[in-house]
Amino acid sequence: MTQPRQWTSIEELSDDSALADWLASEYPVAATFEPTARRQFLKLMAASFALAGLTGCSKSPFVPALPYVEQPDAATIGVPRGYATALTLDGYAQPVLATAYDGRPTKLDGLPGHPATQGRSDAFMQAAILQLYDPDRAQNPSRRREPISWNEVIGDIESLRSEWKRSHGEGVRLLLGHTTSPTLERQLAAFKSELSGVRIHLHEPAGVLERRQLAAMVYGEPLDLHYRLDACTAVISLDDDFLGPGPFQVRNALGWASARRNGRPGIRLYCAESVPGATGAMASLRLPANASRMSAIADALAAALGLHAPNAELTSEEKAFVTRAADALRQAGGQALVTAGLSAGPYGAMRVAQINQSIAAAGRTLAFTTPSHGMTDAGSLSELVADMHSGAVRTLVIVDSNPVYSAPAELDFKSALNKVECTIHLGTQRDETGNLCTYQLSTTHSLESWSDACAVDGTPTIIQPVIAPFYDVRTVHQVMATLSGYGDIAADAPVKETWRAVFGDSFGQDWRQALHDGFAGSASDIVEAKPITSAVPPPSQPSGDLDVVFRPAPSTWDGRFSNVAWLQELPKPLTTLTWDNVVTISPALARREAIANGDIVEVAIRNRTLSGPAWIMPGQARDTVGLELGYGRTRAGRVGDHIGYNAYSVRPADQPWLTKGSLRKTGDRVTLAVTQLHHRMEGFDFVRESDPGAPEAAHAPQRQPSLYPPQPGARHAWGMVIDLDSCIGCNACVAACTAENNVPVVGKDQVELGREMHWLRIARYYSGEADAPRSSFQPVPCMHCEDAPCEMGCPVGATTHSPEGINQMIYNRCIGTRTCSSYCPYKVRRFNFLDYRAAPEAPEQAAHNPDVTLRSRGVMEKCTYCTQRIEAAHAAADKDGRDLREGDVVTACQSACPTHAIVFGDINDPDSEVSRLRRDGRHYTLLEELGTRPRTTYLARWNDYPDDEGHT
Repeated sequence: MTQPRQWTSIEELSDDSALADWLASEYPVAATFEPTARRQFLKLMAASFALAGLTGCSKSPFVPALPYVEQPDAATIGVPRGYATALTLDGYAQPVLATAYDGRPTKLDGLPGHPATQGRSDAFMQAAILQLYDPDRAQNPSRRREPISWNEVIGDIESLRSEWKRSHGEGVRLLLGHTTSPTLERQLAAFKSELSGVRIHLHEPAGVLERRQLAAMVYGEPLDLHYRLDACTAVISLDDDFLGPGPFQVRNALGWASARRNGRPGIRLYCAESVPGATGAMASLRLPANASRMSAIADALAAALGLHAPNAELTSEEKAFVTRAADALRQAGGQALVTAGLSAGPYGAMRVAQINQSIAAAGRTLAFTTPSHGMTDAGSLSELVADMHSGAVRTLVIVDSNPVYSAPAELDFKSALNKVECTIHLGTQRDETGNLCTYQLSTTHSLESWSDACAVDGTPTIIQPVIAPFYDVRTVHQVMATLSGYGDIAADAPVKETWRAVFGDSFGQDWRQALHDGFAGSASDIVEAKPITSAVPPPSQPSGDLDVVFRPAPSTWDGRFSNVAWLQELPKPLTTLTWDNVVTISPALARREAIANGDIVEVAIRNRTLSGPAWIMPGQARDTVGLELGYGRTRAGRVGDHIGYNAYSVRPADQPWLTKGSLRKTGDRVTLAVTQLHHRMEGFDFVRESDPGAPEAAHAPQRQPSLYPPQPGARHAWGMVIDLDSCIGCNACVAACTAENNVPVVGKDQVELGREMHWLRIARYYSGEADAPRSSFQPVPCMHCEDAPCEMGCPVGATTHSPEGINQMIYNRCIGTRTCSSYCPYKVRRFNFLDYRAAPEAPEQAAHNPDVTLRSRGVMEKCTYCTQRIEAAHAAADKDGRDLREGDVVTACQSACPTHAIVFGDINDPDSEVSRLRRDGRHYTLLEELGTRPRTTYLARWNDYPDDEGHT
């Protein structure tokens, strides 16, 4: 079939002459390193240089790992050990398997066997290891910003407790982020039981609480909704980016990919979307629609299914979408699901619930669970602030929350905080909130903690420490015990107390098993729920010219990952932007206001404004402006401070996800560090599409004549196949490669010059018109060509070919001519223009994988198929006196991918999974016409767009 033209940017689509000039050189990294870029680089690396004494005379209290003097019996030097534990995101456990060398954790992967994630992960999980070694962590408790000891903390709290007891806790408030920890809930219940006047409030800016509130309005009780995508053949999404970043991404991606493979293709997605996301990018049919139209579309879809009389007026595009979506629901035969995002509001959520009830989704494709009862009576942030302003709050304890930064500005949390006599902040950082509190009590990172939490499916998950705490810190449970009058107790005591009550007489055996497995018990019980009959009134349309929607950032989320350099430099899935956030606008709005990428625009909402760089987002709804949360921090740390705008500063408390506002161009302009065009391939047909009616058998490519001598063979031949129909562009593979292979961070100015160092890039392509394009993602690692141009071009033989087909790099031979990069048609090689390594005494050094060389300045780097893992598998097999088996070698990108889109293995084995995929009818080779015979190949994406009659 004829492939549509694929393009990567608005400038390319419009044949911009400036872009053509910029691309005229071999590649952009030939640009000059300006003095300002050097200053920015030094700022980025300050976290490391400061600890090496370059910016001060005092030495960090960080204690590096030391060699054993007397080796423990159970330890083998240099052999990694895995520990089952968990991180948390929005309060949910993210189960991980932590790899540690000599007691030093270096890599996090999904926990195999865990029912929620099945051993898969996301970018946040992969990058969290860097937070453990963050030198900007709070390292000791403080009182009014002066260091104190924990004994002093305990003494002060005892004095406070005397006052609390006299008033029975009146005036004492706790503000928490969302939590699912059984131990913390038990401690909070005991605290409230002792002090009956204590009240608890919750603040979680990324949306988990609002979703639960919507469920309470629709179903009459707070519920968690779980999508069973693996049981679906049709899904209708109304501005719900369920494949996008967040605590549910891995589970939803697993279900999506499983259902997608159940046929040719097995599941079709119809998505109405205001701001493009991963869900819309994977849709069979996508409708760009303003966020304020979602409730009307939901209403019309319900009417089309005969649930009520039609009362919504639709555009022709909306009518066509609703008609096709309704047909898909009818044809699905009970294997369908309709979802709605927060922008649909209560009315849209009610209509969606009625539709799901009518198609019998409950119990099949949609499940309900009851959230933990410990937090059901918690108050809101708005209620707390009102009480603080009125003087009703005398003591405020803030746990795992940063409301000075993330609370809506109209609440004026900062001034309210100043009206409270005593404020206590528990956190790993002395952030915007902790810096203003009376006490800042430094807490442990999850990898240093004893704790517990529930995964997104409700499975109780144990958090155990992988390393002893670096600093003078305590777990949240230890601090809560201190607040309850128990002094400074052992870190594991509160958690063991919780689970001793659960396990009973078999505690010893069951506890050891739970630590081994990483979880205890099963997922939450499924409950029945029906939408309540009382009608929710249709939403009123607020005044304003444009819809303004708020979304957590796929890199920094709600701001908690701002100081993680790996994530700051990770190109965002659809914009490929690094080190910044942008104001996304539609191509139509850009034409109307004469706005180009990088122009500074001002967004006004009510009486508040913010300014940020514009980004023209192909496929965005015409009159929608997208603002990204998680930037504009002032006390994130050396890496994350003063980057981008703070969207919380204009976010209304009563309309946190969709509001109305206006936009104007200021006349200023900035350069954005966008990576899509940096390593540009020349050619065509990068992302292929396969018709569902295409024949099953693949046509074996004809071997082109070659001047290369035949390569020596071996028993094993490694290859990789990437399924483009499954890839959701989530960046888990890129983050995993960064952590596994010690890929350095270079900073914004170097990225602007095209010098990012990622060994794996996810290229984003569009086809069609800019107003409503089709999006595709293509991971591009080294192709490991059998006839590799780079090997022929290297003048010193630094790049060589192994007998097993791996294109290797010998770093100490490389003299930096970059000939290999010039010869590479896939542009997958990276050059160390500077020495990006951390200083020798920097904590980040401890995060490095000891099995991978740290590269100095002046050498080429690239994907190696995780050759260290291949060699480790060979050694293990030799020890056992056997040959390698399927699954012995799993690359970092493969193990991280939540959709199983990446498959690696031995192509000499005809029964291996990678060999089977190479025989698939969708299999193809990138730039096949060049005759490089790459070992990395692809499966085409299914072309399941419906035609004008609605057929696929």
